[in-house]
Amino acid sequence: MKSFKSTLIAVLMSLFLGSFSSLAFADRNSQAVANISAHIDEAIKSINANNIDAAMAHTKEAKRAKKELNSEENAAKIGRLSAHFTKAKKLLKKSDLPGAIAELEKAKHGYNAIRF
Repeated sequence: MKSFKSTLIAVLMSLFLGSFSSLAFADRNSQAVANISAHIDEAIKSINANNIDAAMAHTKEAKRAKKELNSEENAAKIGRLSAHFTKAKKLLKKSDLPGAIAELEKAKHGYNAIRF
């Protein structure tokens, strides 16, 4: 009986801690996606204002913010989405502003579509 109580307590504790941990990661991931979207929005505003340096800085910060995401099942998708930042940076250097905006919009849409 004593062994049964110990086992039951261990199982209940692991279930509780596991669910708490999952909720914490989901909240952290949604905050990271919001941060990425904010940087993308600022980059697009900078492009529209013809401030290429600020746009490149915000694109760099958005790419850096993706490191805050903790999702093993979405790792491949996150990697593919970061390629949009690289393409946008190349297009900004070539002064193809509409192309850069399109790449940033694709990245924003992709990050917002990820489910954690």
